Amino acid sequence: MAHRPKRTFRQRRTHSSDSDSTEEPSAEPGAPGEQAAPGLGEEGPPPGGGRVEAADRHVRGRGPRNEEGETHHSSESKDDQNSSSNSSSSLEEEFSSIVNIPDSAFIQEARRKRELARAQNDFISLDVKHTSTIAEMKKNSNEDPESEPDDHERRIPFTLKPQTLRQRMAEETTPRNEETSEESQEDENQDIWEQQQMRKAVKITEGRDLDLSYSIILILKYICPKHLIDTHRSHLREYEKYIQDVKSSKSTIQNLENSSTQALNFKFYKSMKVYVENLIDCLNEKIISIQEIESSMHALLLKQAMTFMKRRQDELKCESTHLQQLSRKAETSTNESVAIDEKTQWILEEIESRRSRRRQARALCGNCDHQEGTSSDDELSSEDMIDFQETQGDILQDHKKIFEDVHDDFCNIQHILLKFQQWREKYPDSYYEAFISLCIPKLLNPLIRVQLIDWNPLKFDAIGLKQMPWFTSIEKFMANSVEDSKKEDNSDKKILPTVINKTVIPRLTDFVEFIWDPLSTSQTTSLITNCRVIHEELSTCANEVSKGKQDLLKSIVVRMKKAIEDDVFIPLYPKSTVEDKTSPHSKFQERQFWSSVKLFRNILLWNGLLPDATLQELGLGKLLNRYLIIALLNAIPGPDVVKKCNQIAASLPEKWFQNSAMRTSIPQLGNFIQFLLQSAHKLSRSEFRDEVKEIISILVKIKALNQAESFIEEYHLDHLKSIIEEV
Repeated sequence: MAHRPKRTFRQRRTHSSDSDSTEEPSAEPGAPGEQAAPGLGEEGPPPGGGRVEAADRHVRGRGPRNEEGETHHSSESKDDQNSSSNSSSSLEEEFSSIVNIPDSAFIQEARRKRELARAQNDFISLDVKHTSTIAEMKKNSNEDPESEPDDHERRIPFTLKPQTLRQRMAEETTPRNEETSEESQEDENQDIWEQQQMRKAVKITEGRDLDLSYSIILILKYICPKHLIDTHRSHLREYEKYIQDVKSSKSTIQNLENSSTQALNFKFYKSMKVYVENLIDCLNEKIISIQEIESSMHALLLKQAMTFMKRRQDELKCESTHLQQLSRKAETSTNESVAIDEKTQWILEEIESRRSRRRQARALCGNCDHQEGTSSDDELSSEDMIDFQETQGDILQDHKKIFEDVHDDFCNIQHILLKFQQWREKYPDSYYEAFISLCIPKLLNPLIRVQLIDWNPLKFDAIGLKQMPWFTSIEKFMANSVEDSKKEDNSDKKILPTVINKTVIPRLTDFVEFIWDPLSTSQTTSLITNCRVIHEELSTCANEVSKGKQDLLKSIVVRMKKAIEDDVFIPLYPKSTVEDKTSPHSKFQERQFWSSVKLFRNILLWNGLLPDATLQELGLGKLLNRYLIIALLNAIPGPDVVKKCNQIAASLPEKWFQNSAMRTSIPQLGNFIQFLLQSAHKLSRSEFRDEVKEIISILVKIKALNQAESFIEEYHLDHLKSIIEEV
């Protein structure tokens, strides 16, 4: 049996590659009982891996131990080992520079070149598995390299090329069994070589303690083209941008969580929208009923006021006519009785009957210092009173039925304001941006008007504005607004003034124009009380709410002018007629005078609400100088005249005379001062000298100091100088 000639290490090395290193690593021993295949250490990877094979030869020259503890023995001289040991210090740098892992394109190109080189050889392969012709190799070389099997699938025989044709023919005639055995031997040698290469790679990494990460970086530097580096940098920039976006999103989420979620906001605003729409629909449906009941109540009160006014004027006319008839009878000196018709007689009896009842009532109360004519003649007959009460009761019953079918959330002012208060507490920015303070007065207007239906500002026992439910609810809402809001310009502070200006003042103006009787002290006092409340509330606001107040005050002035023109009547009778205090002429004149003084006092009660110039024009110019002074001049000087002057001076506002530097009184009191001086002259020469002191006191009170001093000096009343000095 012919045997394949064993190839020495140097022969295989010469055949495999001319560029390999000259160092010769020792042969790896094979399995027990076998001789290691010579030259297996040189069979490396395909072409293109020369650098790695050279590095492997350097490492093998050092002779590290394998995993089974076997020692690699060199088949060459020890000079190679010594040379390898001396160069160990530079192996790491050389390794990092010569290691170059080829890519797939490089490997495929190397395979093509290898096939082309084989196809150009002029020898016949001894391996029957690889006896392909040149044409077949060319055909295979043109096929897709991806379909070509790897080296471990198709064994490449590492055999020496025969030098002669005879040798090749001899090898071709070798028996099949030898070929089979040698093929298996080649397979075993190939496996052993692969295992040795893998062990070497592991040993090198462990022995040299190479920085793997640094090696990878170097490898990436060689294999990564520039466009990949640019792409990587752009990805880094995008990554940083995404990080910033994530941080911004987290911050936004935190802010939204702190302020409330969008879902809750939407739910709340939607509920408020539905609530306000339902509230407006409810009020629009009820506003007609509210207006009808308001008109009914106003008509009832107006009818009552007109009844009182017409009765007073009719009675005044009737009584004056009757006294004129008596005066004419006295002038003719006839003993015939004056004919009186039944209507006049009934009126006179009714007047006297009411006066008697009032006298009895004052006597029971202990009020003996009362002047006839200062009482308010506002009594109704029993029939008229019953009719008035029944009508008023029906109106109030209808008033209670307006919102009997409505839930409290839509008719109770406190509940409605609570809804808006929740909005203001949860979302103050949107609350103020929606100008809710301008909407609330309009929404509450119908509900407040309902509460004002049975409110009569002219009744002294009527509930005050500040005690009404709507007033207290709005005040509480505004107080909470001041606590919740830190804004200096809090618009909610204007809600109550706006409500008063838009709702209360128009109703109060109607009372002033059509129902108020300026001759009634009780009505005037109640009206002034409510007007002062309105004045205080409106004083905190700007000019936008002053128009309603000015309209109200204007209507008050107009009504008082009308009362002076229509209700003031002081008849003038001969002194001989009025000397008898029990005569009907004297009583009638006294009643009319004191009635005018009452109106004078009621007008001056508006001090502080109406301008001083307006009050002086009405009270002093139109009433005192035109009516009262004339009546006083016609009266007989005496204690009664001094008493009347005292009442007039007591009605004058004290603030008109608070200036300590004043020596003369206001011009409108000139006639009154002149009358006082004339009365003092007359009384000083009469039996009523003590009344002069009262007149001097009146002059001092109204700051007519110069006139008082002149009178004292003229009449040598030195004992009265102390009155002036006390001022």
